Amino acid sequence: MRRFNIALLAALTLSTALSTAPAQAHDRTPPLGLANCTATACHFDVPPGTYDVTVRLGGESAASTAVTGETRRSLLPETATAAGRTVIRSFTVNVRTPEGEPTGPDGTPGLDLTLGGSAPALADISVKPAHHARQIFLIGDSTVCDQPGDPYSGWGQQLPQFLRKGVSVANYADSGESTVTYLENPLLWGTVQPLIHPGDLVLVQLAHNDKTTDEATYRANLETLVAGIRDRGGRPVLVTPIVRRWFNADGTLNNDIALLVNGLGVDLPGVIRSVAATEGVTLIDLTAQTKALVESLGVEGSKALYLYNEKKDNTHTSAHGATVYAGLVRDALVARHLLPEDRVRVG
Repeated sequence: MRRFNIALLAALTLSTALSTAPAQAHDRTPPLGLANCTATACHFDVPPGTYDVTVRLGGESAASTAVTGETRRSLLPETATAAGRTVIRSFTVNVRTPEGEPTGPDGTPGLDLTLGGSAPALADISVKPAHHARQIFLIGDSTVCDQPGDPYSGWGQQLPQFLRKGVSVANYADSGESTVTYLENPLLWGTVQPLIHPGDLVLVQLAHNDKTTDEATYRANLETLVAGIRDRGGRPVLVTPIVRRWFNADGTLNNDIALLVNGLGVDLPGVIRSVAATEGVTLIDLTAQTKALVESLGVEGSKALYLYNEKKDNTHTSAHGATVYAGLVRDALVARHLLPEDRVRVG
């Protein structure tokens, strides 16, 4: 009789444990996944921070899927999958408020992703906090920023698609800013500098709006940014500005408008090169690279890089042009050993 009671008690205990387990599991916060998505978009209620996103793309039919996020950031390039096949891709995304330009609207709280491409198909997705991600901060103007409206796009807005999981882009570029206004505005330098951690890369491209900045002031402002980045343990990278698409009759861009010589005669890219050499800072000469590319494409071919066809705009880039220029930045970061090759996407 005693043995029976012990066995019965054990059975009842096991039964109780099994019956209460589902309730305990139900009380836990469900994982962030496919339940947060529709056929074309996903929304995750997460606080500002950095997150690793893993997607499984494809399905029964042939598909081709791209992922953008937040304020029109390109996070994953269009990826084709054959019928009946799926592929797994991962990336790391920065979630912040404001989610786009630092002086713009706050945007939507949390992480928002949009599924695009010619035939999007999302089979699964997971979102988790990124604990060891490397951050690339961007300081710049409208040619770099997360542009809020089509057809505009800054090269910083396209850079994330070239990076794999473990590296995210925190784009603090803002339209209309010069070195003077960027340093003065607490929403800009005053916000960015405290966020920099040791080892973070900080790319600085400010020149397009320094139209009346004298050489001494421009040089001093760049030196202030470099020193402030280093004070936080960050790694400054000075980037010369993309050229304006302004051709001479001979098909070259050898003029002040194209090469960012300002109204006071200050060769802004030249000053950037000089400061980089004097301060021992890594330089990405995007002026020289974009000049060579635009000249090679010629008057007609280069129109696709800028908003000439849409806006008669020879300064701001189209999504295509911004993507091409972001690729140049990606290549420069790898060539200068600032990013390991296994953290970038090729092509």
